Amino acid sequence: GKAGDLMIDIAKLKNEDIGRWVFYTPFCGGSVEKGRIKSWNEKWIFVVYLCNDEWDSFQDYTGQATNPEDLRFVNKVI
Repeated sequence: GKAGDLMIDIAKLKNEDIGRWVFYTPFCGGSVEKGRIKSWNEKWIFVVYLCNDEWDSFQDYTGQATNPEDLRFVNKVI
């Protein structure tokens, strides 16, 4: 399938998806970042990227508004 098939559909996100690992791939081809979903609204997914590797407390950190088209779920934690 096309790459777009993997984008995250906000309409299908559920409470269980909070804390799921995602990869952010910038449209311009910058470096991929790993983060965890904190919340979302109709347009943006808020992802915590940098938290001093304190991933167990990721919800204490500010989520960055991210375009869902730039996000993919991580199938396994790396």
